[in-house]
This record gives sequence, C-alpha cells and structure tokens, in this order.
Amino acid sequence: MDIALRAVHDSDLPVFYRQLNDPESLRMAAFTPENPADWDVFEAHWKRVRAAADIVKRTVLLDGDVVGHAAVYGEPGEREVTYWVDRAYWGRGIATAALRALLAEVPQRPLYARAAADNAGSVRVLEKCGFRESARTTGYAPARGAEIAEVVLRLDD
Repeated sequence: MDIALRAVHDSDLPVFYRQLNDPESLRMAAFTPENPADWDVFEAHWKRVRAAADIVKRTVLLDGDVVGHAAVYGEPGEREVTYWVDRAYWGRGIATAALRALLAEVPQRPLYARAAADNAGSVRVLEKCGFRESARTTGYAPARGAEIAEVVLRLDD
C-alpha cells in the first residue's frame, strides 16, 4: 500500500465531488457545505482554495489512485488540518498515513483539527498523529441539519 500526497489537479475535482456527495460520508463528517450537490459552489470553493498561497492542499493517492484530499489552512497560530478519504477506503490506515505525510510537510505548530464528537474514526486518526483534545463545543452541522457536539484537537511541537 503506497500512500502519497501531490498537488491538486483539475482532474481530481470530479473525484472529490463524488466523494463529498456520499451520504454516509457526509453524515459522518457533519460539518460540510450547506448544499454539497451544487457543483458551481463546489467548483468555486476549490478555485479559491487552489489560488490561496497560504493553504497547503494535497491530493491523497493510494497506489496512484485518487482516494481523497488533505489540507492545512487558517491564520498563523490558528491553522487547522482537514482531510477526506473516500468511504471505500476507511479503516485501512490511509487517512492516518496521509495526515502524517501532510504534518511532515507543514512544520508550523500549533495546528488544530475539529471533528464531530461521535466521529470516532476521525478522532482516532487525529490522536494517532499526535493531536490531543483541547476543547468541546457545539456547532451547526449542515449534513445533519442540527447542532451537534464537536471535538477540538491540538497538535503542539
């Protein structure tokens, strides 16, 4: 199993869009776009992300195939990580390997991450990469149409 990160290509966007619109993935991620099925909004979002010099954005590859994406964004001292792996590949260590590769590429600390409190898989990925819970909060989760509990995690030096 060869996990690699590379720059995001135009050809990755339809794959990301399909992954984003998987109902089970949306529910688990919870904090998603209001209308993930709106291609124009999706495309505009990725255009902004790809143009932003301060966002580190990578495509996650498994044996050369696109299986997700990972990024670091935000203001210095408040930068956050985010990642998405196709549900077909959950539970195989891909998210953990991809996040570790991204963290090796981005040396600034602290870094933060957020996850739905009931998303045990994502919380575990973050903990395996050295993140520790720093707070709990609630927030509106568009994919669930409700306020839900959220875990905030922090990675220090």
